[in-house]
Amino acid sequence: MSFLSRVPRIPVVLRLWFYRRYNPWRLRVSGCKIGAGSNIINSIYLFREPEASIEIGDNFTFTSGDGFNPLCRNIRGALCARGKGRIKIGNNVGMSSTAVWATDSIEIGNRVNVGANCYIMDNDAHNLSAAERRDTNLSKCIAHAPIVIEDEVFIGMNCIILKGVTIGARSVIGAGSVVTKSIPADCVAAGNPCRVIRRMDEKQGDNTPSNGD
Repeated sequence: MSFLSRVPRIPVVLRLWFYRRYNPWRLRVSGCKIGAGSNIINSIYLFREPEASIEIGDNFTFTSGDGFNPLCRNIRGALCARGKGRIKIGNNVGMSSTAVWATDSIEIGNRVNVGANCYIMDNDAHNLSAAERRDTNLSKCIAHAPIVIEDEVFIGMNCIILKGVTIGARSVIGAGSVVTKSIPADCVAAGNPCRVIRRMDEKQGDNTPSNGD
C-alpha cells in the first residue's frame, strides 16, 4: 500500500492509540475497576454515582460508534450505574455501542459477545403509572430487578435485555429480540417477546417442541 493511500487513516490510528490509553485511565479515575488488556475504542458515555460500582474483567473490547463497527454507525456506547447499582463484566467480553444501565445489578459472565446497538437495563426507566411518574422522587417509583448473562452467551444486534432476566450459558439471542423472561442455557431464542426456538443439540429443521415453547 502506498504512503498516500495510508494518509486518510492517520487520524483513525491516532484516535485508536489515544482512546486505548485514555478510557482505562478514565474508568479508574471515576472509581471503576478494569482488568488488563482492555480495548475501548472511541468516546463512551460513563456515569457512576458514589454508591454504585462498575467492575470489568480482563481483555474487555468495547467499540463505540464512529463506524468502527459499521452496524453501529455513530451510536455512542454507555456504562451507567445509578443509586446503588452494580455492573460486573467478566473476562474476554466484547460489545459494540451497547448501553448498560444498572440501578440494581447487571452481571455479565466470561466470553460473552453483545452485538451492535443492544440495550441491557435492569430498570423500567419510567413507571407505568402516570400518578407515580409525577412523583419527583423517581427512585421510589421505578421498578428494577437484577440481570444475569451467563458465560459464552451471544446476543445479536439491536436486542433489548430487560429487568429480572437470566440468560443461560452458551445460549444465542437472535437479532432484534426483546428479552422479558429468563432464557435457559444451551438454546437459540429470538422474538418479541423472546422465546426458545430450539436447543443447541437439536438439528436445524427439527420441529420437536422444546421446553419454554
